[in-house]
Amino acid sequence: MHSFLKDLIQKNTTKIFFAVLDGVGGVPLNGRTELEAARTPNLDQLARTSACGLHVPVAMGITPGSGPGHLALFGYEPVEWQIGRGVLEALGLDLELKKTDVAIRVNYATREHGVIKDRRAGRIPTHESRKITGRLQEKIQEIDGVRVILAPGMEHRFAAVLRFPDPLPAGSAAIKDTDPQKEGKEPIPVTPLTAEAARVAGVIEKFIDRVADALRDEPVANYILLRGIAQVPDIPNFGDTYGLKALCIAVYPMYRGLARLIGMDAPTVQGDVGDEIDFLKKSFDAYDFFFLHVKKIDSYGEDGNFEGKSSKIEEFDALLPEIMGLNPDVLVITGDHSTPAVLKSHSWHPVPVLLKSPYVLGGTCERFTERECLKGELGTFPSVHLMPLALANAGRLKKFGA
Repeated sequence: MHSFLKDLIQKNTTKIFFAVLDGVGGVPLNGRTELEAARTPNLDQLARTSACGLHVPVAMGITPGSGPGHLALFGYEPVEWQIGRGVLEALGLDLELKKTDVAIRVNYATREHGVIKDRRAGRIPTHESRKITGRLQEKIQEIDGVRVILAPGMEHRFAAVLRFPDPLPAGSAAIKDTDPQKEGKEPIPVTPLTAEAARVAGVIEKFIDRVADALRDEPVANYILLRGIAQVPDIPNFGDTYGLKALCIAVYPMYRGLARLIGMDAPTVQGDVGDEIDFLKKSFDAYDFFFLHVKKIDSYGEDGNFEGKSSKIEEFDALLPEIMGLNPDVLVITGDHSTPAVLKSHSWHPVPVLLKSPYVLGGTCERFTERECLKGELGTFPSVHLMPLALANAGRLKKFGA
């Protein structure tokens, strides 16, 4: 986040809209990326009159997580503001966090003979996950004087909050994820990375053991993997920094959690992208800035489903005219990172972006794809520069200097 930017902010009535197609970037399979394979007439038409380019969330060659990817889009330097996924997940599930808390994003998993067979327990249905999490909460409420608070999320995900009786020193949550990131491997041992984290690590080890014991009769979700173990950071407020009243529209809790952490309104929204757009329409008059998150594109990429990822891009494209009909003054469409299906994971590849406003050159790209965006007027740039570009195009930045 540019330290001088706050002094340049000027308020007006313009509206800025960010559609974040999670994991939209890809690399070729049989010569084409998922965007190139998808039929996207609306995105392509928009690209022809927009400023296009590619953005880099963290640095060249660095693969970003979802938290850093989104923070960079909103102008926060992701290396400076490192936020654990557990905090985002817990906030997104409406859990109140205190300075005495350690928050953890948890996946149900399938373990056989000591190794992880499925890191997501077959993406068990949300209603099943809720039942299992409820039973766990009944059985595990306290460990060594530390309160245990659980909240079910979407599909295989849930959040765990460990509420200690006293404030924790900085570094207490510096503990390795236990997720090995690949099937066929053993879970990673609970490993504290600082002396301050030893106390928390001991509680987490007991938590994993007690959960494994409680899940031993589950046919699929018989184990857990921990990610993003974190304490609550103190981060600048988005609205105060940019002079914007901001709304997050996201079905998945983690993204609501991130939005709430930086001060956006993030009510619970259920359904699919169509339901998100319906919510957008109802809320459009009340806000200046809109962040609409589209998740399933990333999910199919992580599953290695090239055709599925392309089809989800096409679904968004079909709904794009409804967003355009609202006539936001600045429209940005991009992703938080790339998730190529051929890699089945996030990747370091720059992310395609288009920015539509009355003040761009346009006319350099024929389609909204990685290779076409490489030709665009924005070039390849750090993601943290996208928010100032949006503000400038919305007439919300004053001149710098005399």
